[in-house]
Amino acid sequence: QVQLVESGGGFVQAGDSLKLSCAPSSRTFSMYATAWFRQAPGKERVILAQIRSTGTTTYFLDSVKGRFTISKDNANNTVCLQMNSLKPEDTAVYYCAAKITPVGSYNYWGQGTQVTVSS
Repeated sequence: QVQLVESGGGFVQAGDSLKLSCAPSSRTFSMYATAWFRQAPGKERVILAQIRSTGTTTYFLDSVKGRFTISKDNANNTVCLQMNSLKPEDTAVYYCAAKITPVGSYNYWGQGTQVTVSS
């Protein structure tokens, strides 16, 4: 079942920017953290960044640090991923996920949004 909804993916050229958004498909409560993941063709899903419900960023993957930023809009119950200076290796399906405890699994997921970066 789809629990979160991602939007903003698309086809861009290297060096371009995209902003992804994530929002609940229905009302959700008491989330400890929200994260962005991606899965490239033929590769395993990896976590990119995590933000706590307080708005504190707690993790960034080294390969995207400095190019991507994660933010949270409490009023709109939305988490965004701003992606700048995109590279062909950023091509992947991007997923939003959330969890309710610090050590638990990410048990709320979106359907994913495709990001394709041409060289």
